[in-house]
Amino acid sequence: MKIGYFPGCSLESTGIEYHLSNKAVAKKLGVELWEIPDWNCCGASPAHQSDLVLPNALNARNLAIAEEAGMDVVAPCAACYNRMCAAIETLKNDPEELKNINEIIERDYKASNKVYNMVEFFHDLVGLDKIAAQVQKKLSGLKVACYYGCLLVKPPELTRFDNPENPTSMDEIVETIGATPLVWPYKTECCGGGLAISKTEVILKLGNDIFSYAQAIGADCLVTACPMCQLNLELRQPAMEKEYNVKFNMPVFEISELIGLSFGFSPKELGINKHFVNTAPLLKEKQLA
Repeated sequence: MKIGYFPGCSLESTGIEYHLSNKAVAKKLGVELWEIPDWNCCGASPAHQSDLVLPNALNARNLAIAEEAGMDVVAPCAACYNRMCAAIETLKNDPEELKNINEIIERDYKASNKVYNMVEFFHDLVGLDKIAAQVQKKLSGLKVACYYGCLLVKPPELTRFDNPENPTSMDEIVETIGATPLVWPYKTECCGGGLAISKTEVILKLGNDIFSYAQAIGADCLVTACPMCQLNLELRQPAMEKEYNVKFNMPVFEISELIGLSFGFSPKELGINKHFVNTAPLLKEKQLA
């Protein structure tokens, strides 16, 4: 299998561990992640909040390059994925806007390809059976709170992925690799990543709520599929702990990191040593490293 791969800005900087683990796991599964050549930023939140045309143009250009190569696209970042979904939906249903965008990007994009998030890619395109066949070391004893965040599943009319209130795809992957997904109500609550600088007090409140519940149900860690959520939740943990006089020290893994551990990759190969919250004590306790 070969699929277009849009790493986006985060995966080459703050989300490098996601990038490393995606590539390692995909190769093990026999999938070639074809990085879109000369890709540009998707614009994420700032573009679509400031202009109606810019986000469509930015995303259409990346999608057009993949379309010309006959490729669908997997976008590991939930924000990139969401904006690509929005662009495809708009351009499929608005011929005049599609014509306008094609003039801007100087390409003949037809909006014929599809974009997948990383959970959807592993669960639906690769399949649980193929993942199970590569498991060398089940993550037994690891209790995981699967955190989808808001942008993978909402708005459902754009993403059309899983249940927008109670998604289960990531939970099923976690079960497949031997860990235990926990039942909890914060699966799709927003972590406030887009407000990380402008509204820090909001971030601390949202994060504290998420970690407090995860801790209360006995979670060892969170697992997500978004570099923005992962960074926000780990980087802000010390401030949350100070603000609310609590102690979490809870790692937030990307889904490909946990899959990679079950495939026998070392934490270093997967970039797990780059986390802001030290993962070594947990991995040692669970005999996973």
